[in-house]
Amino acid sequence: MAEATATNQKTIKLVITRQDTADSSPYNEEFEIPYRPNMNVIGALMEIQRTPVNAKGEKTTPVCWESNCLEEVCGACSMVINGKPRQACSALLDKLEQPIRIAPMKTFPVVRDLVINRERMFSALKRVKAWIPIDGTYDLGPGPRMAETKRQWAYELSKCMTCGVCLESCPNVNDKSSFIGPAAISQVRLFNTHPTGEMNKNERLDALMQDGGIEGCGNSQNCVRSCPKGIPLTTSIAAINADTTKHLFKKWLGM
Repeated sequence: MAEATATNQKTIKLVITRQDTADSSPYNEEFEIPYRPNMNVIGALMEIQRTPVNAKGEKTTPVCWESNCLEEVCGACSMVINGKPRQACSALLDKLEQPIRIAPMKTFPVVRDLVINRERMFSALKRVKAWIPIDGTYDLGPGPRMAETKRQWAYELSKCMTCGVCLESCPNVNDKSSFIGPAAISQVRLFNTHPTGEMNKNERLDALMQDGGIEGCGNSQNCVRSCPKGIPLTTSIAAINADTTKHLFKKWLGM
């Protein structure tokens, strides 16, 4: 909730974890901004950007962060807000306890302030070939049809916006682990389900059977609880676990 100052103007207090460079040490800086109804965390950061003065009245550098769509679609504005990884664009200040504590996600290297390097997540998607190869840009006509029931749950998997929240909440994804993470595993299920993507099914399963693959999941289920899109990540992990087991037996039997 907003607090009133001596002049009876409501204000919002924020404590932001900052970092000047990728190699420097993080530090906290406090800010106090005027309250406005229905403001989200991105709006608060923009207010600080317009007037970069901290709570002590000292001029400071504007806070760096990433954002794009402002509609919880692109996944760019992921950060830790009051201890919870989430999207800053959908985090309303009215619903947050003060002081509002904002920090970058720890799973990824910090570039500056709240800006992180998500290469780990994108490398995981490359590793499992989370795409459907094409051999040109010419029109080949309509693709193969999917059953409606399959299309409906595949659509749920396609909502992934590579925000990284599931990796941040997973205890098995850290700098001492090579675990590929729940997002990439769920994308394997999505593309292996597609009639065209199924042609590369075995390649994706082979990738998940290597070090850091699906065996790295400890079934904490934090990922499915934290996913802002409600993607059934644990269901995908269970399904892919079964698929990799079948694939392994087929390889042993030379099938």
